[in-house]
Amino acid sequence: MTMHLLRGTPGLNTKKPKIKMTKAKIAKYQVQWKKHNKWAKSNRLHDFILSFDDYIDYCHGKYKVQVQAAPRKLYQQPESPHKSSKQYPSVSNGMSGNTFKKEPQRYTGTLVKGIAQMHKSNAVPVIDKQSAIDIANMRRN
Repeated sequence: MTMHLLRGTPGLNTKKPKIKMTKAKIAKYQVQWKKHNKWAKSNRLHDFILSFDDYIDYCHGKYKVQVQAAPRKLYQQPESPHKSSKQYPSVSNGMSGNTFKKEPQRYTGTLVKGIAQMHKSNAVPVIDKQSAIDIANMRRN
């Protein structure tokens, strides 16, 4: 007669296998343990510094590091040293704070002869005939 699994049960063997610790594994874990503690000290994580037995349990998923969160402090805005207790009212002498519109800048000289296109959408000012020839040769190369 064969043994059948019942629906809804996880299986026959639900126990985790025991960890076999050989001398080679212990030596390997000791090296890793030292590296872990050195890393924790260098990163100022003193809650993660473990004993060797705790480190082996941590590697096999049996030990979880208990980290306690620091209590939060409410933010209080520091007082400004320039804060004055005197209140100064704004000036209201009947004048408004409007200004005139600035004139737009326009080129009125004769230095630039025209505008050439060097690459795709790169507009370059042409000053004389030689610069126009140079720009034209640059486009063909």
